[in-house]
Amino acid sequence: MNRRPEDIIVTAGLDPAIQQDIEENLNEPVRRPTADDKVDHQLLYAYHHDGSMKAREQLIELYLPLVRSLARRYSYRGEQLEDLVQVGCIGLIKAIDRFDIERGVELTTYATPNIIGEIKRHFRDKGWAVRVPRGLQELNVRLSKLIEELTVQLERSPTIAELAKASGATEEEVLEALETGQAYSSVSLSSGPGGGDDDGDLDPLESLGSIDEQYAITEDRAVLGPGFAALDDRERFILHLRFFEGLTQSQIASRVGISQMHVSRLIRRSLQKIKDEIGTHE
Repeated sequence: MNRRPEDIIVTAGLDPAIQQDIEENLNEPVRRPTADDKVDHQLLYAYHHDGSMKAREQLIELYLPLVRSLARRYSYRGEQLEDLVQVGCIGLIKAIDRFDIERGVELTTYATPNIIGEIKRHFRDKGWAVRVPRGLQELNVRLSKLIEELTVQLERSPTIAELAKASGATEEEVLEALETGQAYSSVSLSSGPGGGDDDGDLDPLESLGSIDEQYAITEDRAVLGPGFAALDDRERFILHLRFFEGLTQSQIASRVGISQMHVSRLIRRSLQKIKDEIGTHE
């Protein structure tokens, strides 16, 4: 097949598979990249027109510095930079997938607001420990900047009225937004008085309540419950005297007013009734 000089493009430095994708199918309505076009233009054409996934991967790697630069602007908000970079990459991938090569705009121009929007969406939807309405979140961010600016101008901390006037919100809205700012991050119940996780801090949970000596026999009580329910009052009383108060059979007999032999028979019969009832219950 004979090619015209204007059909030949420069693909030096690109993946061989991408070079082949770009060189094929010359008669297309969309203008193919030329020798003067940037590498990203060639990669965009190879991805959107020829369906090259390798070109898409190279585009993502090519624009990673842009994502990192934009993510660094928001790293002061308490999120790890690498986490923000990953979120920004989602915006970059969406921009690459949605990019229209016929519009003639730079990918940087289109990708930047997508990346920033994805990062802001992350802060709005996932950065807060407690769900807060979007309007209060945005007002809280504006107030943080206004507090810094007014503190410098007034040489003191601004009042609620001054913040309301500067932000264009009511004093009630300013108070609510400042209070919701505490919902951005949560503190562990195990943190010490200083709010940290230092080993020297006492876990507040360790100072609540005390050890219940009866807790260890709770399961035994639950198992024996049906068996004791099958006994009459005298049988339960005799077992209580024998096994809980530690009285001898003679002492029990004297206290109940029956013979020691009768006490012995009642104890054996009661224990057998408990065993039978537990077995039937299980």
